[in-house]
Amino acid sequence: MAQKMVSKNDKKAEGSKVEGQVTFTPGIPAEVKEIVIRAGSRGEITQVMCNVLDGRDKGKSLRRNVKGPVRVGDTLMLLETEIEAQRLGGGRRGGRK
Repeated sequence: MAQKMVSKNDKKAEGSKVEGQVTFTPGIPAEVKEIVIRAGSRGEITQVMCNVLDGRDKGKSLRRNVKGPVRVGDTLMLLETEIEAQRLGGGRRGGRK
């Protein structure tokens, strides 16, 4: 009986990447709870508060910037849940309290 030899250049060998195959990073679902502010010169960015529904940070509340139409109750698919967006709107800086 002849044994099958697998060369290093064989595309079907284990651990090699198949050409034309697309892989996506898994998204983490988060539900929009509150629309905080609209920003940008034309209001194209919306800052929202969202609650993470799954994954390591389940139950965590995050502030995120969203481009495009968004409503309360929508589900966002986040690629990461560790970094929170900075607050927009400026606020008071060194003024009266």
